[in-house]
This record gives sequence, structure tokens and C-alpha cells, in this order.
Amino acid sequence: MSSSTTVAEACPKTAEETAYRRASIAALPGGAFLEGRWERAEMILEVRDPEDGVLLGNVCSSTPQDVRRAVAHIHRHLQDGEWPLRARREALERAAVLLAEQSVRFAELIAAESSKTINEAEREVSRCTETLRLSAAASSELRGETLAFEDSMAGANKIGWYNRKPVGIVAAITPFNDPLNLVAHKLGPALIGGNGVVLKPSGRTPLTGLAFVQLLLEAGVPAGRIAAIVAGPGVSEAIVTDPQVDLISFTGGPKTADRIAAAAGAKKILSELGGNNATIVCADAEPAKAAEAIVAGAFGVAGQNCLSVQRVYVHISLFDEVLEHVVTGTKALRFGAKFDRGTDIGPLITETEARRVEEWVEEAKAAGATVQVGGQRHNAFYQPTVLTDVPADCRVIREEVFGPVVSIMPFIQASDAIRGANDSEYGLQAGVFTESIDLALAIAEKLHVGAVVINETSDVRIDSMPFGGFKKSGVGREGVKHAVREMTEPKSTIIKLAEPATGWQQLTTAERNAS
Repeated sequence: MSSSTTVAEACPKTAEETAYRRASIAALPGGAFLEGRWERAEMILEVRDPEDGVLLGNVCSSTPQDVRRAVAHIHRHLQDGEWPLRARREALERAAVLLAEQSVRFAELIAAESSKTINEAEREVSRCTETLRLSAAASSELRGETLAFEDSMAGANKIGWYNRKPVGIVAAITPFNDPLNLVAHKLGPALIGGNGVVLKPSGRTPLTGLAFVQLLLEAGVPAGRIAAIVAGPGVSEAIVTDPQVDLISFTGGPKTADRIAAAAGAKKILSELGGNNATIVCADAEPAKAAEAIVAGAFGVAGQNCLSVQRVYVHISLFDEVLEHVVTGTKALRFGAKFDRGTDIGPLITETEARRVEEWVEEAKAAGATVQVGGQRHNAFYQPTVLTDVPADCRVIREEVFGPVVSIMPFIQASDAIRGANDSEYGLQAGVFTESIDLALAIAEKLHVGAVVINETSDVRIDSMPFGGFKKSGVGREGVKHAVREMTEPKSTIIKLAEPATGWQQLTTAERNAS
């Protein structure tokens, strides 16, 4: 979209298109799922397309009493209902097949209610099928081992083993930016581990999560193992404080995580809390390739991605060339209608978020930053923006922007780039571009982040890898098999053997001679 074209002009949506998408969404069975059935009462919470505000559907406004009913029902099922590992694996395998069959529907749901373009939504659905397959395959993680009691004085005359058991009930609280795959990253490991799950999807993008619950039920997940409650007064607090909830898996911001931890008390909490990710471009890097990756990593999903490239440190010898390539690549991006196959960048999730990003950029400009490209807002859309000369204390440097803004800075010594990259309260991931494996490994060793990606940006996640970070980027790790370990606990069985001497003395003379 050119700077002279308005979003409304570039995003025509016919009445037929709107009617089609709303009809698809209306096929959802209800606005919440609890006590083994879909709820349709109190469906007063609106879900709107962030692109143009069109009403897509309604979901339930639930109550703390609904939460207590949902949790108690799952707890009873865990006590009384058998769901063996083989059946859990088969249900998740079947869910992967069903999702592949329904991929068009799910992609359209994601694109309609979220910020993602249809191309980005299709990629998310494809990834989610893999997450489900990985979850099924993680049944192999639910094994134990014998205990080496003979290596301890206290272990004399004892044998034993441990195996892994479910923690119980998992509360899964998920964000808007990946409304399908991030739900699967919590529900898949929880269910294969034998747990029950209460899902609270984002109130901004709940339709995809509810459709996913429906798909899991169709695949064979028992109705007593799962609940989904979107929102309502006191609902979030009721979920995290319920004494029968054993583990909370949360993806969101650090401030919300602090409130959850304070309210939940002595419970196991897994949290993925975002990032302020850096990429370092060394003097021997290939400028065009680095720039291409930076543009893709900074502006996908309109920058609303915890792995987005936010800060780029470029060796001074390549700075002008890399900047030129990044600016050229950014200008070539099209932002506009999400269902247009030619669109690269959709809207932010709300106009309020777009205004916040605008405010942060204006603050940086007032402090001396230069806008190389972008810097304009149209309703909920914010142009992909490249900044230079940004003072280190600006919010676009210090905090997670969660919008389509990247700041590029020069460095002379690698130690300066490492220091700059580490100078953040976050530590999720980072990227390093260099042709020297020695330099790459030396920098990677010094970066205080959960993953360092060589010759790519921070915007890389393999769904099987341990995913998470240091500092304010979270606690614990996702990534399917790693989440399965987090959502189960080792349980030991110990057998005391008869004392050897006592056993020998109890034998008859004939038995002793025969032995």
C-alpha cells in the first residue's frame, strides 16, 4: 500500500465475504465448554474483526461459579475416568488428521478474528498439525527408570523405580497472536501427559480456541478432561486460585504473570512472557541476506510476535548497506486487507494498540530518533517502521514494542553489540549473522537468552525445541516433549526386600543344602 492510499480504499470487503465468514463462525457449537457440554447462555461478549470492526460472533460471559463447576467436573473425571496412554496418543493423532482436513476453515477463523493475514494463518494451521503429531509422539516421554538404591547405604535391601504421572489439572491461558498453535502447545502436552485442562483463550481471539476444543472432542478427547471459558467478571482470578488447579501455563506479559503468581500461591507456574529480541550483524556477514531476514523477522504478524526482531546491531562497516537493504525491503511490503493474498502486513489487534505503538515512535522521534521509513498509523494499521539514532532509554529500545517497529544501531567491537543485546530485562532469543563459526559461537556463549540462531534472526521456533528464555522472558520451557516433562511428575515405587540373613535362616536344612 502506498502512503497516499487509505486502508479503507485498499481493504474492500464485500457483503458476501462478510456473510460467508460469519456463517462459518456461527457453526461453532457454543460460547464456552464446561461440565462436558457447550454453553450458549449469556453469549454477550462480542468478537470483532480488528481490520474493520465487523462483528464476527459472540461468546459467553462466564462467572467464577462456572469456573468452579468446570474444574470440579474435570477433577471428578480424573478420579473416576480411565483414559490410558494409548487412547490419548490415538486421540491426538486423530486430531492432527482432522485439523489437516479442516485447515481452510481454521485458517479463515484465525485470519478473521486476529491480526494475521490469510497466508500467515495457513502457516499457523500447518504448524499446529505438527504440534499435535509431536504431542502424540511425546507418549514416549512418559517413561521412568530403575532407582540405583545399591549405591546408597539407605538403599540396602531395597529395589524401586519411578515413572511419570500427570500433575492433575492444568490451567492454560493463551494470547491473541497465535490463537491456535499456542493453544495446542499447552493442550497437546497436557493431554498426552494424562492431565485435565481448563483453557482460557484470549477474549480477543476466542473463536479459534473454541473450534479447537470442538475438534479435540471429535478426535476422542473425553469431555470430562477439558473445559474452555473465555471471559467474565472474576473468571481469570477464579481459574488461577482454584485449589484443584495444579499447574498454570501462561503466555502473555510480565505484569500479568506477576499478578497470576501473587494470586495463585504455591502452584507450579510455567510462563512465556515475551522478548525484546536483538540481532547482531557482524562485519563479515552478507548484507542483503541479513537485511532480508531482518525485514521478515521484524514485521511478520505486524510485529505482534514474542520472537520479533526489535533491535539490530550492525557493524559500522556494513551499517549503511544493511540499512539501505532493510529500508528497501520494508518499502516493498504491502499492508492492508488480511484476506488479500498480496498483503504482507495486517492490522494490529486493536486500534488502541496501534495508538500505543504510534505514541512510542513519536516519543523516540522527540528524543532524536530518525524514521527511515513508515511511522504512520491508519486506524488499527501501523506502517512497518525502521528507526535509527534511537536513544537507549526510549521505550522502543527498553520495552517490548509488540508492533511493526525495528531499531537499527551501529557497533564497532563485538563486545559492544553483545553488551547492547544483553542490556534488556528480557532474554528470549537472539540472532547472529557471521561467516565465522568461531565468532558465532563466541558471541552465542555470551548472549544471555534462551536460544541463539546463527545466520538467522531471533524469529525462529521449531515446535520440538525447548522454548523459553531468561530474565523476564519467562519461567520453564515449552516445546512439546519439554512441556510434557513440566506437566508430569516422577512418582517412585520402592520395595523393601527381606533381610538376606533372615531369609537364609528361615530355610530348612534340606533347602539350604539344595540351594
